[in-house]
Amino acid sequence: VYKRQRWTRLVPDTKLSPMSDLTIRGKVAVAGVGETVYYKRAQSPEPEFKLVLRAILAACDDAGLDPSQIDGFASYSNDRNLPARLANALGLPELRFSNMQWGSGGGGAAAAIGNAAAAIVAGYAECVVAFRGLAQGQFGRFGAGPKRTTISGQGAYTVPYGVMSPAQTFAMRSTRMFHDHGIDPSTLKAVSLAAYHHAQNNPRAVMHGRPLTPEGYDESRWIVEPFRLYDVCLENDGAAAVIVMSAEKAREVTDRLAYPLAVQQGGDHRSGATVHNQTDYVTSTFKKVAPHLYAQAGVGPEDVDVVQSYENFTGGVVMSLIEHGLCTYENANEVLTFENLIADGGSLPLNTSGGNLAECYMHGLGLQIEAIRQVRGDSTNQVAGANVALANAGPMVEVVSSAIYGSEEVIG
Repeated sequence: VYKRQRWTRLVPDTKLSPMSDLTIRGKVAVAGVGETVYYKRAQSPEPEFKLVLRAILAACDDAGLDPSQIDGFASYSNDRNLPARLANALGLPELRFSNMQWGSGGGGAAAAIGNAAAAIVAGYAECVVAFRGLAQGQFGRFGAGPKRTTISGQGAYTVPYGVMSPAQTFAMRSTRMFHDHGIDPSTLKAVSLAAYHHAQNNPRAVMHGRPLTPEGYDESRWIVEPFRLYDVCLENDGAAAVIVMSAEKAREVTDRLAYPLAVQQGGDHRSGATVHNQTDYVTSTFKKVAPHLYAQAGVGPEDVDVVQSYENFTGGVVMSLIEHGLCTYENANEVLTFENLIADGGSLPLNTSGGNLAECYMHGLGLQIEAIRQVRGDSTNQVAGANVALANAGPMVEVVSSAIYGSEEVIG
């Protein structure tokens, strides 16, 4: 087994003191998490708004919290479920905080939790729910190419040439990664096989009971090279929610806590140049985010016990792991193998719920919830001694985000 402490760091050792005022470490905690049943795209029997309410109530049940204590909401990616309407439906006595991370799709999954934590520390609210809901039967399918007679904006530079979907866009970056850095496509296969392996132990997973073999991966159809069917995220309806409170108040309602040590969001130079002319083309957009993340958390890559890395496509996972310092371009082919990525004995356990590939695609919030479960010790694929979990969101989009969670033992 390749030992992570021997790997070369790609991020500087710029840790802040955990007691610094410029941190959320030790000041906030996740008190509860909730999810609905996850349905195949467009098959939810309930509207999106009702799914979100169900997820929030499930998170309250998980925390042992009365919903009336909620006073804030945070979401991302142009979520349609207005906080004022949620507050009315839940019967909240007041709404003190509402926030949404703009654009960049699933890149906001960690950022929503970070915004909730920031609101708590700043005193804007006392109990904030970060949430995301999707009902594609109501509002249209993710990942489909545009169906329009005219096109403008960034699409005008790509659609006429046949680049119409996210898979096509990100396939080009992944192919360039192989060329520039000598990364082998087998790393993508390992990520996919590990996700499906973990889903078999997770009854919530859409792909539970549907294992994937190496031969099945190899024989699956191409979506767009280098991505086969199992390199691409699922499409699902459902909702998920995370309740964030001050650490002090969270301890009053539950002893099953996870502590956000740090959350960072952002983009590299010209990451918003989305017509394949970015300054740095072969990146998952975490090169600038990761150093800030570790500095705020007071930990380094060598301290990370388990990773949840957003898979829109498996190529972005490989880039993300490298840019978070969990392996390098030089040793990625050696490190990113199925044996190393599984919870039962791997040295870099990855996407232990099944992730976007095999649990569900809840726009990445499910991966944040799985990181929380790992440090609470109640994952269906629990990593022994998991005290620090990293969960990133939205690789290769314009603005990404990443979070690190720690257990009570880490907080001290």
